[in-house]
Amino acid sequence: MSALQQLAAENAVSGNVSAIGYGLAAIGPGVGVGIIFGNGTQALARQPEAAGLIRTNQIMGFAFCEALALIGIVMGFVYK
Repeated sequence: MSALQQLAAENAVSGNVSAIGYGLAAIGPGVGVGIIFGNGTQALARQPEAAGLIRTNQIMGFAFCEALALIGIVMGFVYK
């Protein structure tokens, strides 16, 4: 193998690989948010009198899922 081929093989992956990792890591919080609001809508339809408690739990769950996504994007910058 020539020196040029070896150099090309070493530099085959170029760019920021952490962007790919964050893209894959964003799938989890996206699915979580969908589950939270889907089940919250079903709960509101079944028990409208508990709307305040259900909505509070939805917002808390959404905040925790989004915190995971934000931690994922920050880790891409930390471990560069």
